[in-house]
Amino acid sequence: MSKIKPSKGAPYARILGVGGYRPTRVVPNEVILETIDSSDEWIRSRSGIETRHWANDEETVAAMSIEASGKAIADAGISVEQIGAVVVSTVSHFKQTPAVATEIADKLGTDKAAAFDISAGCAGFGYGLTLAKGMVVEGSAEYVLVIGVERLSDLTDLEDRATAFLFGDGAGAVVVGPSAEPAMGPTVWGSEGDKSDTIKQTVPWTDYRDGEVAKFPAITQEGQAVFRWAVFEMAKVAQQALDAAGISSDDLDVFIPHQANERIIDSMVKTLKLPEHVMVARDVRTTGNTSAASIPLAMERLLATGEAKSGDTALVIGFGAGLVYAATVVTLP
Repeated sequence: MSKIKPSKGAPYARILGVGGYRPTRVVPNEVILETIDSSDEWIRSRSGIETRHWANDEETVAAMSIEASGKAIADAGISVEQIGAVVVSTVSHFKQTPAVATEIADKLGTDKAAAFDISAGCAGFGYGLTLAKGMVVEGSAEYVLVIGVERLSDLTDLEDRATAFLFGDGAGAVVVGPSAEPAMGPTVWGSEGDKSDTIKQTVPWTDYRDGEVAKFPAITQEGQAVFRWAVFEMAKVAQQALDAAGISSDDLDVFIPHQANERIIDSMVKTLKLPEHVMVARDVRTTGNTSAASIPLAMERLLATGEAKSGDTALVIGFGAGLVYAATVVTLP
């Protein structure tokens, strides 16, 4: 018989608070058109994007995260000292080590919270949620701060007609804590590494360091391949998340997919046959694709505008580079 004591975590976990930060600079499509041969109408019809936010020098990955996190902690109604772990999903923090999560945990004023970064692209927020839920239920942390943050303007090739208009910057954060009833469904997640070349960094950092390429690395993608995968395969994953949570689309109040492209969102809604009463997040129009930050930013905006309300049942799904994905059903804070 094992001598190890059983863990004393919460019976369930839930999202208790959400916060977001969008950089002050708003960039309309007209700015993007200065470096690519396109039109505002083409960009809107292809992506739904009208504007995006780009960070200035002071709006670092850490700074944006701290702003979003402060709002999430206040929204959750807890103190910073109660945060037991900080999980940051990002692909645009350019220091390999230490993890930016440690800087954020310190500057927020946590009491030596566990802190680490994860790299799961546009599915990173879903991955972070799943880790946080496990910590709360297992008992290693009572409250976990999950942050999705990106400065994708640093990784955008403004001369690439296929991607120059897509990406934006920002940070979204949630606090996950104990719940007396189920408020986060099982996560349906995975990866398809055989398709990893469809979304990728153009070259390794070492190629730029060694002078093998003159252009700083950027994110590139095969648009049509990504579109087909997202629409058909991710709709299946979304349905699996509904099934795992034991609900149907009729039980949903809100759908918050990764804000990659409005055409993808529209196609997923159609494939899933979502009822008209389901509120669909379309933050992509004014925020662009912010990768790991897109779902919490969209969640925060829906709640702030009253388009969604506390207690609503929401399906969230992230998908992107890797190719990786994560979907779950949650009760909104």
